[in-house]
Amino acid sequence: MKLSIVIVNYNVSYFLEQTLLSVRRAVEKWGAPTEIFVVDNNSVDGSVAMVRTRFPEVVLIENKDNPGFSKANNQAIRRACGEYILLLNPDTVVEEDTLQACANFMDQHPEGGGLGVKMLDGQGKFLPESKRGLPTPWVAFHKVFGLAKLFPKSRLFGRYHLGYLDKDQTHEVEVLSGAFMWLRRKALDKVGLLDEDYFMYGEDIDLSYRLMQGGWKNYYFPETRIIHYKGESTKRTSINYVFIFYQAMVIFARKHFAPGRAGAFSLLINLAIWLRAGAAMAERLLARVAPVLLDAGLIYGGMYFLKKYWEVNHKYAPEPYPPAFMVAAVPAYIVVWLTTAYFSGAYDKATRASRIVWGVFVGTILISAISNFLDAYRFSKALIILGGTWSVAALVGRRLAVHFLQYGYLSLNERRPKNIAVVGTATGSRRVRQLLEAAGVQARIIGHVNPAGSPEDANDDSLGELRQMEEIIRIYELDELIFCGKDLPASQFIALMVRLSQQISIDYKILPEDSEYIIGSSSKDSPGDYYALNIGLSLYQPQQMRNKRLLDVLTSLGFLLGTPLFIWFEKRKAGFLRNCLRVLAGTRTWVGLRHSAGPRRTARAILSPADVAEHGAPLTDSTRRRLELLYARNYVPSTDLSILFRRFRWLGQE
Repeated sequence: MKLSIVIVNYNVSYFLEQTLLSVRRAVEKWGAPTEIFVVDNNSVDGSVAMVRTRFPEVVLIENKDNPGFSKANNQAIRRACGEYILLLNPDTVVEEDTLQACANFMDQHPEGGGLGVKMLDGQGKFLPESKRGLPTPWVAFHKVFGLAKLFPKSRLFGRYHLGYLDKDQTHEVEVLSGAFMWLRRKALDKVGLLDEDYFMYGEDIDLSYRLMQGGWKNYYFPETRIIHYKGESTKRTSINYVFIFYQAMVIFARKHFAPGRAGAFSLLINLAIWLRAGAAMAERLLARVAPVLLDAGLIYGGMYFLKKYWEVNHKYAPEPYPPAFMVAAVPAYIVVWLTTAYFSGAYDKATRASRIVWGVFVGTILISAISNFLDAYRFSKALIILGGTWSVAALVGRRLAVHFLQYGYLSLNERRPKNIAVVGTATGSRRVRQLLEAAGVQARIIGHVNPAGSPEDANDDSLGELRQMEEIIRIYELDELIFCGKDLPASQFIALMVRLSQQISIDYKILPEDSEYIIGSSSKDSPGDYYALNIGLSLYQPQQMRNKRLLDVLTSLGFLLGTPLFIWFEKRKAGFLRNCLRVLAGTRTWVGLRHSAGPRRTARAILSPADVAEHGAPLTDSTRRRLELLYARNYVPSTDLSILFRRFRWLGQE
């Protein structure tokens, strides 16, 4: 066996499918004996079924939990028989000559223990982690405090990504990337497998360092390229990523540096962790609350001028309103208006003016009704109505202005429909159209570009040939290209992405052969995204998520008010009170997914829809996950009420 390829997968079925298709093509072109392992870390997105159906040649290892990246890789490495081992991420695309080129290079360099290749992001741009230096305390200091980013090509500050080395030339390097890590089996037998103390991140640094300590060399080899959709399995923008990544550096320091230096290094890294995590939390919070604060400020400013105008021109007794009007009443009005606007969908990515009008109208009715019961704060019905009218104008106007500054035209939607061209045959173009229509993607398919200029594709839908791509993009103002994997090889569309990335900003996606997913990524720091036929889950639609949150709040308040009665029915009384407060705070939800991983981060569930089916023998994990999928797909708030009623005695469970 010449090569053993190991891919660890966790809930990225759509990317894994594309990776395996590209590997299959590379193996077929090379022709050398190769075995492929997929280690699945308890995915719930159909990855296992997909591999079994589409890739029967793959050796599939199914874990019943998620033991981490290192342990999963080691499971397959211990069973592998290849002269070389390739650790490959499930969110990559390899060129047809990648495997053969790497094997030839390593055959010619017997001193090489490991090899990495040139990696590109989903935009065809070079990923600097393709070549890295050892994170010594000095190098790590420059990395975590931003000096490496400020001076990437400096020999002093840029050693983390070795920015001073030419990315187009082969170099001996210190650290290989775990996304594509070509290893010599003899070297692994000598230095050992991946260190399982690392759950994720850092294991590639550790193994690279041990290879060098064992007398082997690590090479950066740019003569072949891969696409790496960075961070799809672990979202790089999350605070959790900050902790995991930098804690891995602490583990590395404690293991390989002298105890005295490791202590100082750990202190430095932990300081950086909290600084980075704090900055990430502040940035995320600001991004979420800024639109709300801006809307509140606009409404408050408008109410101030309305008050002044009404006092002078229309108030029966021409004296000023008491200070409590602007200090207490108006802020309360704003809270009601923005809350009802939120629940009507005013803060969805693609909202409509009718949603804003309806939300503010409901808020105005509530304010008018409540003010009738508060004599001390009953000021002016006219100002409430005028304030509601101004709130609609402020909310709509602010969104139009922001959209105009971003995109250059007035609209409440996030963007106009994309102009898309398909790079593939006429048949491939029709396939893309069908998928986009079925997935409900708002886009205009302008036409297709012939990959080889074949005469049978020279029809009215044809925009031209690949050599004319720059001109086609400019003339038709294209926003996105979709490559048909069946119609052109990976090396061809990767080369095109690299060429265009030098002069044009455009998004790319790929339709793998016979797939139902169209995959891509908008930047090197963005996780991959995709269009698919089966991604619509009712539970995660914005309106249903708001309804679910409102239901949680109302039921929790009702439970707390009725505690003297309800508490006697609960099996865990203290847990019941604790859970009511947790649900109010948003850290828990009464009903949700407990046995499955949802497509986005949500509050932890107290009850599962599978709980109501637990009678007699316990359900299998797969059955629980299937019931939860049905719940998410067909979610309506009444389902939660039914489950709460049927499992009322268990509301105190953890």
